[in-house]
Amino acid sequence: MTTLSCKVTSVEAITETVYRVRLFPDSPFSFRAGQYLMVVMDQRDKRPFSMASTPSEKKFIELHIGASELNLYAMAVMDKILDQKMINVDIPHGKAWFRQSSTNPLLLIAGGTGFSYTRSILLTALEEQPERQISIYWGGRESQHLYELAELQLLTERYPNLVVVPVVEQSENGWCGRTGTVLKAVLEDFGSLANHDIYIAGRFEMAKIARERFCSERDASADNMYSDAFEFI
Repeated sequence: MTTLSCKVTSVEAITETVYRVRLFPDSPFSFRAGQYLMVVMDQRDKRPFSMASTPSEKKFIELHIGASELNLYAMAVMDKILDQKMINVDIPHGKAWFRQSSTNPLLLIAGGTGFSYTRSILLTALEEQPERQISIYWGGRESQHLYELAELQLLTERYPNLVVVPVVEQSENGWCGRTGTVLKAVLEDFGSLANHDIYIAGRFEMAKIARERFCSERDASADNMYSDAFEFI
């Protein structure tokens, strides 16, 4: 691991509770798609955030931080970013990184800002394996929480092998996509997940249920399923 001092070059409020933060590290860095960094609050307090940017983007790191009064843990990080304009990060962390040697169909599953994890893997896969079959399922409470959906849908025009499935828990007027949970949508769409590489980002409970149900009901291989949550459950 390497500790980097980073200048905060931009902060964009994507939604009322999600911020896109770009960092400019003061020295070279490297990581694998799907890994995360730790924001150093103090010597004993380091907080994890997935990197939404890709390893090929050498000059900056992009984070998507969901922060609100209901998530004071992340809000404290945003306060530090906005107040100091500099942060220290430890990089890289995580074992659920993108296995680039595989050619299996790729299934990416994200809940909320877990999208940042799948975004890095998706863009890396499209860059390195542009003809690989890829499906990405992104779930949120409401459509506004799927903050980069338009960009994802544009990618499907360029890559016909890419399938994007947005899912909301609470549908509103004008919503034409899927409703319910993201795992329910996956189970409805796949009769078998054998030989799929599956990457999951979201609540620990979601990751646990996904591993259990995909393996028992859809013949998925636990060896081909990846999530940072699996280190803790």
